[in-house]
Amino acid sequence: MDNVKTSWWQAHRPTTRRLVQLYSALLHNAHVRGFIDGQIYQGKAKYACAPGFNCYSCPGAVGACPLGSIQNALGSAGHRAGWYVLGIILLYGVILGRTVCGWLCPLGLIQELLHKIPTPKIRKNPVTRALCWLKYVLLIVFVVAIPLTYGLRCDLPLPAFCKYICPAGTSEGAMGLLSNPANAGMFSMLGVLFTRKFVIMLAIGLACVFCFRAFCRFVCPLGAVYGLFNRFNVIGVRVDAARCNGCGACVRGCKMDVRRVGDHECIQCGKCVDTCNQGAIAMKAGGRVLRGPDGRGGPGRVIWAAALMVLCLALLWFNVLDPSLKKAEKPAATEAPAATEEPIETEEPATTEAPAATEAPAVSWDSDAPIGHEVGQQLEDFTLTCYDGTDFHLAKQRGKVTFINFWATSCTPCKQELPYFNELYQEKGDDIAMLVVHPSLVIDDPEEYLSDKGYAMPCATDADDDTLMEIVGGTGTFPQTVVLNRRGEVVYNKIGSVTPEMLSALFDEANQQQ
Repeated sequence: MDNVKTSWWQAHRPTTRRLVQLYSALLHNAHVRGFIDGQIYQGKAKYACAPGFNCYSCPGAVGACPLGSIQNALGSAGHRAGWYVLGIILLYGVILGRTVCGWLCPLGLIQELLHKIPTPKIRKNPVTRALCWLKYVLLIVFVVAIPLTYGLRCDLPLPAFCKYICPAGTSEGAMGLLSNPANAGMFSMLGVLFTRKFVIMLAIGLACVFCFRAFCRFVCPLGAVYGLFNRFNVIGVRVDAARCNGCGACVRGCKMDVRRVGDHECIQCGKCVDTCNQGAIAMKAGGRVLRGPDGRGGPGRVIWAAALMVLCLALLWFNVLDPSLKKAEKPAATEAPAATEEPIETEEPATTEAPAATEAPAVSWDSDAPIGHEVGQQLEDFTLTCYDGTDFHLAKQRGKVTFINFWATSCTPCKQELPYFNELYQEKGDDIAMLVVHPSLVIDDPEEYLSDKGYAMPCATDADDDTLMEIVGGTGTFPQTVVLNRRGEVVYNKIGSVTPEMLSALFDEANQQQ
């Protein structure tokens, strides 16, 4: 019986590469509580590009997608050079090249698992080799040309590949958020664009079932970028020319469309190390053998122990200790503001005479509604310092219709609707209070952008712990608009773009709720 168990385990135990892939996928998505809360991580780590293809908007993602970062950097080329993004991609390329694809990419792992579904398989052939060049076309058009052109002409970021094609954005980002009941309101934002991307995601997923790593081979622009470094990368497969007899077994046994070991289509998975009957291929880091033909190398127990410790620390940090996590407890739903918290100052009469009959009685804008961010509740009080040095204190806006808009410099719809808010603010004058808020995660300078546009409405950046985002029930998906009536009660609180007509109608609705 023991022999049977041992034989089964030897036949089914995961390889070192599979363990590294699983480890990397979890490390890329260490914000596990994001799947529970239905919110994306917005801490300082999001400034850093993760090496693998993993959507920024995935609830678990703790880093930025390098492909999305490239597109946003090019979209900002008119006023900012993306040296950081260029530098980090060069670093990953020189050190790892497409070793990222074979060992570290979460989307690569998903493709390989899909390919394990028992179906007839499409083997590589001249057609698949020709299709491999498609990802370079997508790289040039959707990652470079469109974002760069749109950024220079319109001063708006347009990450075209993310917006129109990316299956990771649909599966990890959109579906990862929509699957959480807390985000049920997001379904109203879905339209034709999501439907098209959903169909693309299904088509690519189906292709991966029949064709090994179809997305990686034919579509992925990030793989195209890393492939350019395969000739120079430090870590990867190496061929000992003195021992190689040119039999070609390594190329024939490879499921990727390689023409030789280590070319731009090679994902450095190391399978050819076992295929070569001459022992001419090894996985190396510079001159050090990581995995040799005789079984030499590979991570030892000390390395695995250190890696597990790093993973445990990452899980602890991104789910418990990170200061950016929203730890403040919300007030109870039935709690009303204290009567003395914001007293309304009234001028005492000089005499005991009753006011003239023609004098209008003072209007009280107090509210008995519970504290919260849902429609009908009154929003919790807050104070933010605006870019011009003034303080926006919500309690002092009672008596005015209040608009709060959350936006980001990397969000195209946000930038497109900012002029609508500015026009409404200038049109309504003293009848309206408005605050435009950028999250604490800043890539481009929002103050500089707003100043260049000449917008008049008060603007601020949320606190480092995104306090206001928590108060309004935000998820980090932009744009988001909150409208309060003159009593400070929520009339509208939704994620999604608005139009001038919508803003005007919302003002009228809030204004009527006296």
